[in-house]
Amino acid sequence: MRLQILRLSLGALAAHFGAAALAQAPDGAAVFTAACAACHGDDGRGRSQSDVGFDVPLPDFSDCDFAAREPDSDWGAIVHRGGPARAFNPLMPAFGEALSDEEIAAAVAHLRGFCAEPRWPRGELNLPRALFTEKAYPEDEAVITTTAVTEGPDSLTHQFLWEQRFGALNQIEISVPITRADLGEPDGWTSGTGDLAIGVKHTLRHSLDNGSILTVGGELVLPTGDEAKGFGKGTTVLETFVLYGKLLPRDAFLQLQGIVEMPSDSDFEDELVMRAALGRTWTADAPFGRAWTPMIEVLGARELTGGAATEWDVVPQLQVSLSTRQHVQLGAGLRVPASDRSSRVTEFVFYFLWDWFDGGVLEGW
Repeated sequence: MRLQILRLSLGALAAHFGAAALAQAPDGAAVFTAACAACHGDDGRGRSQSDVGFDVPLPDFSDCDFAAREPDSDWGAIVHRGGPARAFNPLMPAFGEALSDEEIAAAVAHLRGFCAEPRWPRGELNLPRALFTEKAYPEDEAVITTTAVTEGPDSLTHQFLWEQRFGALNQIEISVPITRADLGEPDGWTSGTGDLAIGVKHTLRHSLDNGSILTVGGELVLPTGDEAKGFGKGTTVLETFVLYGKLLPRDAFLQLQGIVEMPSDSDFEDELVMRAALGRTWTADAPFGRAWTPMIEVLGARELTGGAATEWDVVPQLQVSLSTRQHVQLGAGLRVPASDRSSRVTEFVFYFLWDWFDGGVLEGW
């Protein structure tokens, strides 16, 4: 009954706000009160089940951990086309024919004000994931990255990565590689785990106004892999890094990462790693449909010792969202050596990403 009343009121809302829009810019608070507050409450916390007449939990827009991480495009898609636009419950009706684009944008802007803590980075700064350049945004994701080498001795490496956000600005991550490689005679094909890595990162600055985010962090790599089989480095490595993300015009973006690797064993040299990713996102039936993001990465690595050469790689790649909710994604590309090509091989790399905060891996399709 509640849903029927909401849908019957859409025509009246269209007439009311359509006339108002001719006189002045939309008032986001007024639009929210008239079109949204019946279910979501004047304070954005959601009305009780007895008030709304259904038992589907309503979101709390004042919860910054929930609300801040979603970009305006997601909120706008759901308001325009209802819950099914992002594979949520159809009890959330579509307002695209009742409200203008300007009125919907004003309501979303008002909704943003329910999160009163500006320390939480906005979801627009959660840029697409590149194959190698890490994102600056703190996130909740599980990623399986597979690297296949088919030139020379064959090998297949799966890296399992778990990332978990804590607080507004922090993230912890744990990763472990599992490799299956052809070691030749007498071992043949052999499998084993590599070096376990534990890392943290902290966002120093972020600004939606200038579209940038700056993060620092560190990672401890433990020698848990079998060095004799080439599955580990054989020494503990401390890594420190800085990450930067920048929104560019026309849905383009730039991501940068600098890393200093410091092995504990003096037989290994410290190393400087530089990574950059440039890309642009296209969305089918923008902003409602599947997102396609071609990217190009440039990777550099150089030992911090006199006379050392820098190894360069170029990585063309594509990321695509798989689920309607866009929380399950696939990325794939080729890591092509740009220097010392006679002794280095091309690798095919792909990943499967699950943003587990947005729902189960089988939900949202």
